[in-house]
Amino acid sequence: MEDFPAEKERQLKQKSTLDSQEKNYEIVFGISPCLLALTQGRRKTHKLFVKDGEASLRASILKVCEEARWQGVQIHRVSKKDLDKMSSGRVHQGVCLQASPLSYLTENRDSAPNRNNSTPLWLVLEGIQDPMNLGAILRSAYFLGVDRVASSLHSSCPLSPVVSKASSGVMEVIGVYGYENLEDMLRLKVAQGWQVVGTVGAEAEQSNIPVTQCSDFQMTKPTLLLMGGEGKGLSKELLSLCQTLLTIPAGRELSPGIESLNVSVATGILLHSLLFSRRSTRR
Repeated sequence: MEDFPAEKERQLKQKSTLDSQEKNYEIVFGISPCLLALTQGRRKTHKLFVKDGEASLRASILKVCEEARWQGVQIHRVSKKDLDKMSSGRVHQGVCLQASPLSYLTENRDSAPNRNNSTPLWLVLEGIQDPMNLGAILRSAYFLGVDRVASSLHSSCPLSPVVSKASSGVMEVIGVYGYENLEDMLRLKVAQGWQVVGTVGAEAEQSNIPVTQCSDFQMTKPTLLLMGGEGKGLSKELLSLCQTLLTIPAGRELSPGIESLNVSVATGILLHSLLFSRRSTRR
């Protein structure tokens, strides 16, 4: 480059332009997240980076490349080392996509009424700070048929590429609504005839709120299922709004220190139980 100063200056200018553009983008990684980010149209997609070599000829990667070409997205062949750096060492499966970030939806934007004729179920998340847990929860919620996922904007983690990968791309499809104040939203839904159902561990402290095993609960009216973070659980403010608390019974006598489930696993079990009871009441 010292022998070709004009070329060096051109590349420096190009790098500066790319750096300024990249501030408005993030790196989505993994085959399903990249493919769904391209097909769903919720992000502005900029560049697709594909691992150079025979791995790029896999059918799954070719499908991502075909969609990128269809969308007019630039495709760049890069080394595994480059992809590792883009994804911060996470499992990228040979593809990374430079795209605009996804943010939480709000009530006055993209808010569609429930088109399902059955009794609606909303999943409300408070304090879910682990992106891997949030991604797994979104995957279960979408698969099982939850009508809406709502989250606190302040106590939960952002909708990051890590969440998208953990959800196997479901984050690119399902709309997650963010609320400044979950307590206000819950009070409004209660006034509209919804029931608020909280969750506690099997060894929860005594409270004035009825505790029911999830297998015994029948969902007969619009319901909000509240899930709290693994450490603190639900806040006192949200617990005070619950009409019922659900618990998952253990299948054996548990050793001390193993009294609870991972929050994403517990969410999947509870959602399946509630949605199954909803189907049963329609028969």
